[in-house]
Amino acid sequence: MEPFLAYRVHDEDGKIEGRIERITLDDLSGGDVVVRSAWSGINYKDALAATGKGRIMRRFPMVGGIDVAGTVHASNDPRYAEGDPVVITGFGLSEDFDGGYSEYVRAPGDWLIRLPDGMSLRDSMAIGTAGFTAALAVDRMELNGQHPDRGPVLVNGATGGVGSFAIDMLAGLGYEVAAFTGKRDRDDYLRALGASRILYRDEVEMGTRPLEKTRWAGAVDNVGGGELAWLTRTMQPEGNIASIGLAGGFKLETTVMPFILRGVNLLGINSVHVARDRRERVWQRLASDSRPRHLDRIVTAEIALSDLPSAFGGYMAGTVTGRALVRIAG
Repeated sequence: MEPFLAYRVHDEDGKIEGRIERITLDDLSGGDVVVRSAWSGINYKDALAATGKGRIMRRFPMVGGIDVAGTVHASNDPRYAEGDPVVITGFGLSEDFDGGYSEYVRAPGDWLIRLPDGMSLRDSMAIGTAGFTAALAVDRMELNGQHPDRGPVLVNGATGGVGSFAIDMLAGLGYEVAAFTGKRDRDDYLRALGASRILYRDEVEMGTRPLEKTRWAGAVDNVGGGELAWLTRTMQPEGNIASIGLAGGFKLETTVMPFILRGVNLLGINSVHVARDRRERVWQRLASDSRPRHLDRIVTAEIALSDLPSAFGGYMAGTVTGRALVRIAG
């Protein structure tokens, strides 16, 4: 195979820098399936890795991109044949293994999920890790008894990729959704996704008591820190909080009282290591009852692989709304 293009991140004397370069299959992590990439996407985690703002990559140089969709180019795994459309998310892509920002990706067959019927490769990466993570959160909450009849669900970090998908999916499943955000110019966007209420951070008095007045039957939290602590104090009895992100801090300062007096459930969501049967079920839900209804609104940008070196600054500045697609093939 001729050399191909990839976005690789280097550590050069302590300075993290990513660039487009030509590599070969010999430069990639091992695996028994080679995928010709078509689409990927940009997640907050990708920006952390590419800028060095987070300790994501565990070796260098490494191909970035925590997700990818494409077609099988060559396979030593009997489950896959040339031309099969597949999706890969998680499993340490762009952490321990070369990721999806490459014209070709090599991975173990166990990491591949066959593209669900009725879903295009582009749509699968419009959903990507962000949508898959939101769907995992909703699925986990429902397995733990969440139901629209129990009351409103708050989505924190509402304008980001995961938050946007969570609002869209929850509203589509019949939940009353409240969006929690610091961006005052995104009302129309959030309401179009299905938010029935919008709360602004600078207007919410979070209180300091171990238990505050109950407000929410559930929550999807992408922020962590003090806002997650506030959610534990305001959750209804047996309410579920899906904890996904830490953009607001990794510390959680709360008490045991919400958990032992109200039975609040704090559900950790990790989209990297997910059992295959659950991974397949959630992707099937993403093609059916949890299918996002507003992909055209959530996808706010589409760039080429060659545009990646300049694409991450907005994520670090917190100015990005929705999800950006990365076009790799064509």
